[in-house]
Amino acid sequence: MLVTLEINRTMNENPNRLVKVCSSKFQVNPRGEFRARSKVAATAAAVTLAIVLGLVDYLTGREWAISAFYLLPTCFAGWVAGRSAGFAVGALCTGVWFLSDILGGPSYQHPLIPVWNAIMLFVFFFVVVWLLTAFRSSHYHLEQTVERRTAALRAEMEERKRLEHAKLQAERLAVVGSMAAQVAHEIRNPLGAIFLNLDLIGEELNVFVNSNRRSAAECQALLREMRSQVLRIRQVLQDYLRFARMPKSERSVVSLKGFLEEKLNFVQPLLDQKHVDLRSALDPNLPPVYVDAEQLWEAFLNLIRNALDAMPDGGNLTVSAKRNGSKVLICIGDNGHGMTEEETRNLFVPFFTTKRDGTGLGLAHTLQIINEHGGKIDCQTTRGTGSTFTIELPLTLEA
Repeated sequence: MLVTLEINRTMNENPNRLVKVCSSKFQVNPRGEFRARSKVAATAAAVTLAIVLGLVDYLTGREWAISAFYLLPTCFAGWVAGRSAGFAVGALCTGVWFLSDILGGPSYQHPLIPVWNAIMLFVFFFVVVWLLTAFRSSHYHLEQTVERRTAALRAEMEERKRLEHAKLQAERLAVVGSMAAQVAHEIRNPLGAIFLNLDLIGEELNVFVNSNRRSAAECQALLREMRSQVLRIRQVLQDYLRFARMPKSERSVVSLKGFLEEKLNFVQPLLDQKHVDLRSALDPNLPPVYVDAEQLWEAFLNLIRNALDAMPDGGNLTVSAKRNGSKVLICIGDNGHGMTEEETRNLFVPFFTTKRDGTGLGLAHTLQIINEHGGKIDCQTTRGTGSTFTIELPLTLEA
């Protein structure tokens, strides 16, 4: 009944708004449907109660004087269904009381007395419903304000915890980085000497190729294996030094769309080799960002390599970029094997890796670069479905 009245009133005022009103009131929202049904049910219950009170009032006459009980359906409809429903039920209660009073009781000295009493009763109902709904509205707004402030306080507390955790992790990484730098410095020089001596031994073995070809081939194989292991150690040391001594970023204004297109074209041969299909969705109206382009691409490349490792048999690599207020969001996703709960929990922990030849510093270095640029990085992963890394970077002041 209430919904019909509102729609009819809207059609009279502005027929073009009917679609908007209907769409706003009857969206596919279980909570909204439940509230609408609750209001209709409350209005129906109030109307039923008003009719029952009218019958009781008619049967008992003026002896019981139950006029005050008409407040029950009026207040109930106003509190649950809203001010309009309260006014409507109040008018109904006034009419029911007026009929029961005229039909069931003795006549008054003046015929306008029951009309005056009905008017006074309706005014009383009107004031009560107005005050009750005003109190309910203020109470609702107060609850909303408390909820918003509580949510803001909770978010601030979580952000503080995150910053404290990041600070503690940075302090630990600083100590580890200092130690790693010293160890790498001490090991790098002996490795250079070993590498040089391996080259000399290889040259000496070439002299004996004609005398004993089989022995020379076996020695060459051993030398190649030793050389590969030395190169592996050198690469690990370089990763440690790069993580411990990340150079200061040299930032400039970069057009993110053009930058990503250029770099993705650069890695396209690698994607073709891995049988990976690239799907890019770059907003053509992306504002520029103020970043160190080389460091940022290093972070992106780490995520792309991890995505390729998660799709050993090929798959789809998705790269998207769009604006979100004063930020820009870059998403790099795959449809690989995903990660377990333990892997997700230790995702950015230094030296944690599931790869046989990994150092566990790739994602930690990526996080270091993103934090250096004042951004955030997050990961959504599902086992057997894939993973998506979302990077949030601030825009330039000019944007």
